[in-house]
This record gives sequence, C-alpha cells and structure tokens, in this order.
Amino acid sequence: MKNLIPLLDKAGSRPYAVLGVSGTRVLLGFVGFMFYASQYGDRRYLFGPDGVLPWGEFVTKVHDNSTFSLYTLSSSDLWFEVVFHIGMLAALAVTCGVGGRISLAVHWAFLWSIYQRQPVLLDGGDNLAYVVLPMLLLTRCYDRFAFPSGLAHQVAQRIPSVLRSLSVPVHNLGILAVATQMCLVYVVSGLYKVQGKMWQDGTALFYILRVSEFSLPGVSDLVYNNDILVFIGTYSTTIFLVYFPLGILVPRLRPWAAAASIGFHLAIGVLMGLTSFALTMMACDLIFLSGALGTVLQRCSPAARRLRSSRQPSAERSGQSTERHSAAGDADNDVLEPEPEPEPVASSAK
Repeated sequence: MKNLIPLLDKAGSRPYAVLGVSGTRVLLGFVGFMFYASQYGDRRYLFGPDGVLPWGEFVTKVHDNSTFSLYTLSSSDLWFEVVFHIGMLAALAVTCGVGGRISLAVHWAFLWSIYQRQPVLLDGGDNLAYVVLPMLLLTRCYDRFAFPSGLAHQVAQRIPSVLRSLSVPVHNLGILAVATQMCLVYVVSGLYKVQGKMWQDGTALFYILRVSEFSLPGVSDLVYNNDILVFIGTYSTTIFLVYFPLGILVPRLRPWAAAASIGFHLAIGVLMGLTSFALTMMACDLIFLSGALGTVLQRCSPAARRLRSSRQPSAERSGQSTERHSAAGDADNDVLEPEPEPEPVASSAK
C-alpha cells in the first residue's frame, strides 16, 4: 500500500507519453488523409451515390448493421462532394494539429462514415482506428506537433479549477486505454495463430506470401522459396505477438519491444501491401517509444548541438587532456538524456 500511494500520486499529477501520443495523432490523421487522397480520382465511382455500390443498397446495409454513415443522409452528388471533402480536410487538420479535439472528433465521424461506404477497400487498420481515435480524445495529443490557436487555452480558463485538475489523470487514463488495447490486439492475434495447424508446423508464411493480394513481386518469392526463412518468420511472428505485453511491462525492454513491433509492421506493409494497417499499428506503438523519442529530439535540438560545440573549444583552450575532455562530453550526455521512467505504461512526460 505504501508503494501504491506514490504511484497513484504520480499518475494524477504527471502526464505520461505526451510526445508519443502526439505522434500517434499525427500518423493516424495521415493514414486517414491518404485514404481520401489515394481514392480521390475514383471517389465518385467508389463512394458516390451512383457508384459501384448503389446508394439504396448501401443505406439498407447500414440500417441492417445498426450503424451510421453521413453518406446515407442524401443521395445527391452535391451532398456526397461536401461530406467527402470535409472529411478529407478534417483528416488533414488532425495531421497538422489544427482544431484540437473538435477536429479529432469530426475526423472520427467522417472516417467512420466513408469506411462504412466501401468496406471492401479496408485492410484491417480501420478496426483499430475506430477504437483508438475516441481514446485520443481523453489525452493531450495536441500538446506536441500542433499549431496552437489560443482558443483552447481561453476555453480552459473558463473551466472550473476542479475539472481542470482532472486533465492529467484523464490523459493518463487514455494512455492506459490505448496501451491495453494494443496489448489485447497482440495477444489475441498471437493466441489465434497458435491454434492454427500451419502456424504450428511453421509453414504459414509460405502460404500467406503466395496469395497474389499479399505478395511483393521479386521479393516474396525469395522468402517463401527458402525453408529456413519461412520457418523462422512463422515462429518468430507467433512468439513476438504472444509475448509482446511482457516486453512492454519491463521498462528497459519497452523501447526494444516497440521498435521490434514497428519493424514487424513495416515488413507487413512492404511485403504484404497492408500499408494502412501497418501505419495504424505503428502509430499506436509510438506511445511506448515516447521516452526514447524525447531523448533523440533533445540530443538533436539546436540548443543541445550548440552546447556540445561550445564546450569542446573551451575544453581545448583550457589545455585539458583528452581523457578529461572525454569525461566532460560524457557529463554533457548525462545532462541531455533523461533518466528512464519506471512507470508501467509509458515513459515520457511533457
């Protein structure tokens, strides 16, 4: 109980993973914007009221599924163009950090609507985006990589201080929700694969890469024609997915587990062409890399470079030895690099 009280005090007074979750917002907005942009030339054929899926049949499917879509409100071409372009601008606003949580909520509603309009174009990343975007509304995902307009600050000043004091714990709750969701995705996917015969005998990758929709010409055949690569790729995928949460729970292993996950999904995006799914998973993995990203940005900042360059000539002019100069450089690095965070969810604070 004595150890729990300081932990709860930190969770209520210190926001975690602000840098990482801001990167998550940027990348998720970019994925949505690229979906609009990639289909822009064929938008009327794919999503329009007179497109490949007739508007009447689309409305019936939406009602049967007990869901909603803004594209069901009218069958006019003008309404379709307005909704499509507003959704595209909302995705761009989220990417650039404009509009705050209002633009994020608008982006979610319009993204859901267009995904419902043509589900055959989706690759699985939409399922995670549906869940994670509302969670981001709880977080301070606009604290970094955004263009503050001052309106949010003015609104915040009108909110009672009691409610403002809840912003940090609510933010950390959102971070915990995203982290838990990611762990569930990995564990459920890994356990589902373990039950499959092809994953058990180490041949699943051979059959997956031979599917024309999931193959990269000139590269996939080099993998599935090599028995060792197929065996290693199949078993390493299963092991990684099942044990990913264990790596996240250990602070020292957390950045490595997140980096391995990003590399894993980067390979999926390149080899299998599931770019939207891969980028969505990589975006959510950024919350686990928040501390490492903060350290890199600190080391690469102009102020840090000027500090290192100014210390080096002064050390040489003072006649210090090479050994003492090296020690001074190490001291500078210790100042620039924050200590690792021991908290269980994420490792960066604003």
